[in-house]
Amino acid sequence: MKPGDWGMFLLFAAGTAALAPVAFSGGVAEKAVVRRDGVVVAELPLTQKRRIEVAGALGTSVIEVQPGRARVAADPGPRQYCVRQGWLTRPNAIAICAPSHLSLSIAGRSADHDSLAY
Repeated sequence: MKPGDWGMFLLFAAGTAALAPVAFSGGVAEKAVVRRDGVVVAELPLTQKRRIEVAGALGTSVIEVQPGRARVAADPGPRQYCVRQGWLTRPNAIAICAPSHLSLSIAGRSADHDSLAY
């Protein structure tokens, strides 16, 4: 490789590093969407505190919303995977409570890239 080749390589590497945050940002999270059996049960804005109870297949689940984030606070499922998911903050983030047939997802203006998008 010649000195000019190294210069071009470094230029492209710097350009890629500079554009990566722009290309993979999903924008601002705007609302939490709660679904039961694929049907939207509630859409909650992420601008204020709120706590709702949603009837699922196994019982009642509790969804908690705070400014900029949401989570499944309690679920009657045996393994608590959706509760362990914790706070969701990025658009397209999702917590699925499979035994209860519930899901909580975060929606924004534009979708964030994740492994499901590939």
